[in-house]
Amino acid sequence: MHRALTALRRDVKIRLKGIDMTDQELNRAIQYVTASTSYARETVADIIQTGLGELSAITSQATRRFERETLLEYVTQWAIKHTGQPEPLVREVLGCASRWLDEVYDEVAKRQPEALGLASNDDEGTETV
Repeated sequence: MHRALTALRRDVKIRLKGIDMTDQELNRAIQYVTASTSYARETVADIIQTGLGELSAITSQATRRFERETLLEYVTQWAIKHTGQPEPLVREVLGCASRWLDEVYDEVAKRQPEALGLASNDDEGTETV
């Protein structure tokens, strides 16, 4: 049953309020992490899809401010809980996939700064550092 669920998830595109991660980009991330670690492709795919999926979901529904590190820690804990994989394994996989997690986070910050609690450039009283 778990294998069928994983197979179905592979066909799901990561969508984030107008931001798409194509199957090719997702597979590139999975291949990179699989080559960088000693973990099976299916395990890596499950963790990355779970993590990116939750990152997409939480940022598209955000009603409060999230700092980058807090958001990434939440995604890590979510992936641990929902994949059933041990914490060190999930942290290593998501650490190797941080480039893609950062790209999603940065794209959200550009397009929807309020979803991450960031000030837009035209806010009064804010200063670029």
